[in-house]
Amino acid sequence: MPAGHVIEQIRQVVDRGFHEVVLTGVDLTSYGPDLPGAPSLAMLIERILRHVPELKRLRLSSLDSIEIDDRLFELVTGEPRIMPHLHLSLQAGDDMVLKRMKRRHQRADAVRIVERLKLARPELAIGADIIAGFPTEDDAMFANTLALIDDCDIVHGHIFPYSPRAGTPAARMPQVNPKIVKERAGLLREAANRRRSQWLNALVGTVQQVLVERNGRGHAGNFALVQLGDRMAAHEEPSARAGVDGFPARIGAIMSTRIIATDGDVLIGEPA
Repeated sequence: MPAGHVIEQIRQVVDRGFHEVVLTGVDLTSYGPDLPGAPSLAMLIERILRHVPELKRLRLSSLDSIEIDDRLFELVTGEPRIMPHLHLSLQAGDDMVLKRMKRRHQRADAVRIVERLKLARPELAIGADIIAGFPTEDDAMFANTLALIDDCDIVHGHIFPYSPRAGTPAARMPQVNPKIVKERAGLLREAANRRRSQWLNALVGTVQQVLVERNGRGHAGNFALVQLGDRMAAHEEPSARAGVDGFPARIGAIMSTRIIATDGDVLIGEPA
């Protein structure tokens, strides 16, 4: 999709009152080589921010960590309108598994880029896709992937058990017992949930900018889900309220919210 078309679509939704846009795709970092001039993702983002100055929040999804070049790195760590939340396509934490997946990065590359990102922007929240039980994965290989949850500070873990797809090279490799695949996926989810819980607890007492969505909930810039408390009602006119179940708030508003508690998966907030 040419940059001009992307920018025009964003301008249209911003004119309709939307405050956040998400750039999404299978692999955003592959954007550009098939277009005239071979623009990069970073160049697209720069044009969006320049030509749609009214856009308050830009969020990125599904980045290939090995393709985060210096220009993109500077944007995601230094531009406040880009949300402090990156979803990385890591898939595994063992070099042999990554090689057999035909991934272009090694484990050390993933750990290194996350360390650099968080050093430059400490509030950055990391999400990642992780596959359990890829063919030939043994206990030691799985242990390396399990450790990646902590080593890359993954707080938005998307865990998937491997399932064979006909006609792919992986389907012809020695398969891991389905029972073991299920067990490993469970262990990865437990580790990801523990890391996420620690992160959410650490956010209690902070002030987050929450984009109000539905049912009295919204997402902070770091993509933490926030439940807005009853006292939000005092800050809105009745005609502007669009909450449900006793949690009124203006849908689409960005609200400065103090985090007062967490129920383990969702933050609880009140007006800051």
